[in-house]
Amino acid sequence: MDKLKKVLSGEDDGNSDTPGILVRANQASTLSWGARVRGFIICFVLGVFCSILGTCLLWVPGFGLAVFAVLYSFGNLCALGSTMFLVGPLRQVKNMCAKERAIATIVMLVCLVLTLCAAFWWKNNGLALLFCVMQFLAFTWYGLSYIPFARDAVIKLFSLCL
Repeated sequence: MDKLKKVLSGEDDGNSDTPGILVRANQASTLSWGARVRGFIICFVLGVFCSILGTCLLWVPGFGLAVFAVLYSFGNLCALGSTMFLVGPLRQVKNMCAKERAIATIVMLVCLVLTLCAAFWWKNNGLALLFCVMQFLAFTWYGLSYIPFARDAVIKLFSLCL
């Protein structure tokens, strides 16, 4: 049972002599707090820039949708990954899989993959845009889970509007 717990928590990658990849990455991160904050800011700003640039290039005829899908999805991944600088990769993955964030994380990552599929494989502009909107909403819901009572406030606001 302990072996299963280690495998599921990322502490064991099948070889009992070496720790899992997330544990090793977490142990190897010896950045100072200032370097972590700078890494977070750079990665987050890069993510926002890519998302905005992708949105601006959406209307370019011919290849706009494909560029948009890639840049917007890459921007979301950068913004999501930026928090790894602050809390470390192992804790970030644990936070993403926490009970209050798991559904938003799954929806966001599935919509990210579906966005790329719709743009490159299915070549369906409407679906690609729909999946991008769903990515945005799932990412927003994920982000709100870190602010105490923010989700409750959003639900109450929308219930008042309806």
